[in-house]
Amino acid sequence: MTFLDMLSAAERQNNSMLCVGLDPEPTKFPDRIKGDSNKIYDFCAAIVDATADLVNSFKPQIAYFAAHRAEGQLERLMEHMRRVAPHVPIILDAKRGDIGSTAEKYAIEAFERYGADAVTLSPFMGWDSVAPYLKFHGKGAFLLCRTSNPGGDDLQNQRLASVEGQPLMYEHIAQLAQGPWNLNGQLGLVVGATYPKEIERVRELAPTLPLLIPGVGAQGGDAVATVKAGLRVSAGETTGPIIVNSSRAILYASSGLDFAEKARAVALQTRDVLSAARIHV
Repeated sequence: MTFLDMLSAAERQNNSMLCVGLDPEPTKFPDRIKGDSNKIYDFCAAIVDATADLVNSFKPQIAYFAAHRAEGQLERLMEHMRRVAPHVPIILDAKRGDIGSTAEKYAIEAFERYGADAVTLSPFMGWDSVAPYLKFHGKGAFLLCRTSNPGGDDLQNQRLASVEGQPLMYEHIAQLAQGPWNLNGQLGLVVGATYPKEIERVRELAPTLPLLIPGVGAQGGDAVATVKAGLRVSAGETTGPIIVNSSRAILYASSGLDFAEKARAVALQTRDVLSAARIHV
């Protein structure tokens, strides 16, 4: 199955638009393992087990593993997710962006070493930095477009005088991803939940692409506004899918022995809020 096939199937099977972001920070772990970076796998695997039937995807952030020399634990986690939730696609949040020859190596890292179904990329070095990832048949690639951080305005919200129509940078990226760059239908876009008007604009420019939307939960993004802005449905079928990511609000719902149980409760509540918002689309 391609990434898009898996995403669609997981959305239907789990009735979910929720993605759980796996950003393990040992200083925030439950009290009994707090500060122990050797427990990253154990913590994340427990979260996966507790939420696998509630999500349309998982999104491990590679920096949180690499910072603790835990790449081996990430490899184990990827294998674990494949065993317990083979129907749920995995997006490796790496935000890579480099010249073609180096991008080829990063693509091997994401898709062969870790076995991810999709990866996040920075598009700012141009087409040749994205193309190597699209050589992997059926894999997905999400381009940073209108991100949730305040500093995104520094570049993404600037107008391009050299491009016909003078679009904003993020609008131009959306047009490229929907059009000439999307050779095999593998591209998606990253847009922040903290900017619902921009989500709506991106969806207007890229009506069918999957949107990865971080920022719901701890970052303050509104789940209902996010669904209304980004999801598109026709005749009951999703034609413009969204992947709404929540990380900290779910991972660190409790510092006690019940951390996985509490994580499940928050994930369930978030999933249901997102699903209820679908009726307004």
